[in-house]
Amino acid sequence: MKKIILLLVCCFLVQQANSQNIKLKNFDSEELGIERTLKIYIPPSYYTDSTKFYPLTIVLDAEYLFDVYVGNAILFANKDEAPEQIIVGINQNKYDERYQDCSYLKENSFPTQDGEQFYRFIRAELFDYFEGNYRVSPFKTIVGNTLTANFTNYFLIENYPGFNAYINISPYYAMDIPMMIQDKVKQIENENIYYYLSTNKQNSLKRQGPITSTNSLLTAIDNEKFKYKFDSFESSSKTAAIGQSISSALSFIFNIYSAISKEEFDNNIKDLSPSDAIEYLENKYVEIEYLFGSNIKIREKDIFAIESIIMDKENGDYLKNFGEMINKLYNESPIGDYYIGRYYETGQKYKKALNYYKSGYMKLPEGDPNADAYYENVERVLAKRDGIYTEPKN
Repeated sequence: MKKIILLLVCCFLVQQANSQNIKLKNFDSEELGIERTLKIYIPPSYYTDSTKFYPLTIVLDAEYLFDVYVGNAILFANKDEAPEQIIVGINQNKYDERYQDCSYLKENSFPTQDGEQFYRFIRAELFDYFEGNYRVSPFKTIVGNTLTANFTNYFLIENYPGFNAYINISPYYAMDIPMMIQDKVKQIENENIYYYLSTNKQNSLKRQGPITSTNSLLTAIDNEKFKYKFDSFESSSKTAAIGQSISSALSFIFNIYSAISKEEFDNNIKDLSPSDAIEYLENKYVEIEYLFGSNIKIREKDIFAIESIIMDKENGDYLKNFGEMINKLYNESPIGDYYIGRYYETGQKYKKALNYYKSGYMKLPEGDPNADAYYENVERVLAKRDGIYTEPKN
């Protein structure tokens, strides 16, 4: 039932997008010597926020994959679990162009002359066109299915990978591609590379064997710059696995964009010192802006995610730093003043603590249900200052 609901939501979102933000473009390619039809999705905010940049996604087999990807991308963006994206689909199935576009030589698994031309069409012409005409961020993703999924790997194994993220849905790997991928990802040093691989119950033994061996090779690689996820949809058909793969891949690739999850907190933050926890949070959002062009403020729920570390470790010495960071982001909120007040109260500097607690109280809107509880901070510090405060009994 959940899968059906998700599919219906994606279909609705695609219909909405189609009516406003998807256009067809006949692209005259010098590399291919012909026009190719592109589907282009531009997020609505593109036209209202001229300062924002967007990740670029290239979707092969656009007749089948484009709408599914767009629907999921809109859903994830609306849920604040992925940035909005500029999505470009390449139609390849009107005259079975995919077989020519993605053809390779059996003797060495490299692209044929036709495949090389299609490679240059994407790597040179499409990149130049969209980087020159749209506000695209450095982060690029490519999506393929079966034969076109195999083709995506030619952009990975080159000296400077053309994409940051690769979504391989049930790929029909050429014979040497798994070893080429393995050799390449061992050498990745600078930017993170995200690699998603999936399979399904309908893959033949001939197709499943290379996928299984590739998964084994990639799972064994120890390189923190190589981010890898594998899904085996053993109860799904080839068609059903497409939607499942895309949603799973989006969740994996754009995990850093999402708010801090319990898993992220437990794995990356829980054991940090207060200063390191604050630095981790700031770096997370710097990376979000750099990769995805999304200049978003640190989410309040991410601030609260590290609150316990700031409060409980090192005698609250970093409460002031924490509060000042919050005041820069949310000056209209009383939260930053509260933490700075706590810092001064802990240090028995009651006059300064009172100033910040009162400042925070004044920021609360009239009739706020939390006003009385917040004012208790003022009363407590007044009692401490006057020497009449007694600790409450448990």
